[in-house]
Amino acid sequence: MPVIEGRSAEIEFVLQVAKLMCIAARTAPKARGVDNIVTAIVYGDELQKLADEMEKIGKETDWKFFIRDADSVRKSIAVVLIGLKDSKPIGLNCEACGFNCNEITKVCTEKKVFKAPICAMQLLNLGIALGSAVKIAADMNVDNRMMFSVGVAARKLGLIDADIVIGIPLSATGKNIYFDRRPA
Repeated sequence: MPVIEGRSAEIEFVLQVAKLMCIAARTAPKARGVDNIVTAIVYGDELQKLADEMEKIGKETDWKFFIRDADSVRKSIAVVLIGLKDSKPIGLNCEACGFNCNEITKVCTEKKVFKAPICAMQLLNLGIALGSAVKIAADMNVDNRMMFSVGVAARKLGLIDADIVIGIPLSATGKNIYFDRRPA
């Protein structure tokens, strides 16, 4: 019988958890049943490209946390990307986004990092999907952290087609690399 040991087993398990996270995000409840959550998994050589882009954006914008987060991505096994595609207003005219639904469609444009403004109800859908995904990771003891910076770089690289994206790097080490960032 073949045996999977050590780091290989951890990598395989984390990739399986990433897949479960994508399912959890996809099946999360959505306002008015609008199904526009998209997911992707980045691993292997693509992680380095993603981290390099994050570092580049951090230097261009002087957002130092992008550079810090790039280091975390380099140490990760995989990154789950979760976003909203075609995030049109859902028609409530609640103005939580600052506009009514007719206005938001007229003013929505590509901004510095995401397409905006975005319907607040759509953003709530994204938040529910993200919460569902990270719950799976936490239940499976896989370290993770939601990162705006990862989503910006992933979108810029075209790793996922979405109006707004949040990235969730995943790790399985003896010390959570996303929250305890002090030297060992």
